[in-house]
Amino acid sequence: MPGPLPVLFLLATILFATHPVNSLRPHLLSSPPNPCAALPSPLPAVRSDQLTVLINGYSPSRIPLLLSLAASYSSSPSVASVVILWSNPHTTTQTLTLLLRNLSLSSPSKTPISLLRQPSPSLNLRFLPLPPSLLRTRAVLVADDDVSVDPKSLEFAFKVWKQNQNRLVGLFARSHDIDLESRSWIYTVHPDKYSIMLTKFVILKSEFLYRYSCGGGREMEEARGVVDRMRNCEDILMNFVAAEEGGVGPVLVGVEKVRDWGDARNEGAVVGGGEDGEGVREVGLSSRRRDHRKRRGECIREFHRILGRMPLRYSYGKVVNSVGEQGLCEKGGKLVFCDQQVAE
Repeated sequence: MPGPLPVLFLLATILFATHPVNSLRPHLLSSPPNPCAALPSPLPAVRSDQLTVLINGYSPSRIPLLLSLAASYSSSPSVASVVILWSNPHTTTQTLTLLLRNLSLSSPSKTPISLLRQPSPSLNLRFLPLPPSLLRTRAVLVADDDVSVDPKSLEFAFKVWKQNQNRLVGLFARSHDIDLESRSWIYTVHPDKYSIMLTKFVILKSEFLYRYSCGGGREMEEARGVVDRMRNCEDILMNFVAAEEGGVGPVLVGVEKVRDWGDARNEGAVVGGGEDGEGVREVGLSSRRRDHRKRRGECIREFHRILGRMPLRYSYGKVVNSVGEQGLCEKGGKLVFCDQQVAE
């Protein structure tokens, strides 16, 4: 990706007062020509008891779900602010203004919510370091606009991150491996180990944003170029950054309830919406999965070639907030966990 990442964005910070709609004042702003040079390294962390939520949004059809997610995150006592990174530059200002208005109406808390309109759909912009006016926490939760996590699990994941601040903490794990026949890196899923945390929902320290977007010199610049060319793999590159920093793998957290609306295994799922905005139905899903893994394996090989090292490290097991009964018993005509209470 040539040069520092440019930013021209629509910023509207919603401060919830007695009349929330009146506080809606969208402004068209532009960042300094070189946002990386304008920010200190590492980024200042004002507080460590809360986190900032970054939600990546693209499709106007998902706005109703986005409203629900933003409201849910803003009601958490662990969330200092919510920033929606809108990566579809073709969305009209009218649509975004309406989104801002609805955010002010649907979010019950006084937690500020901001909308950042990105200049391009580049996936690298998910990790652009934000100015201190928007990012006042050491911890950042990066989330997709189609993943919903229950509040208790969010609190638990943040608690785990506090004890593992040099690692990525998330809910969706994958892995790298060596294909012995071709002697090359591949992208896969192992039943007992993992080395990559997907950024559908991942907590990381704010310094990683700077290191991804502004650090690493020409090597990272070329690696970000791979992300733009493949239109994929920004999460894998962030895992490279985090593993290089800590020398350890990510942490997988067990949650009580997580809804992945974008998972192709959903009944009647529409997948592959992406930048063209057109979904591809589940026909041929297994074939597309193979192609998906093949492309992401290519990313791993390219990152390894460019950076000259393989920092990814394996982790094992997951962290859970309680140990419950795993056996199933028949209660009320249903099979449920044996320690589960069934209303009579």
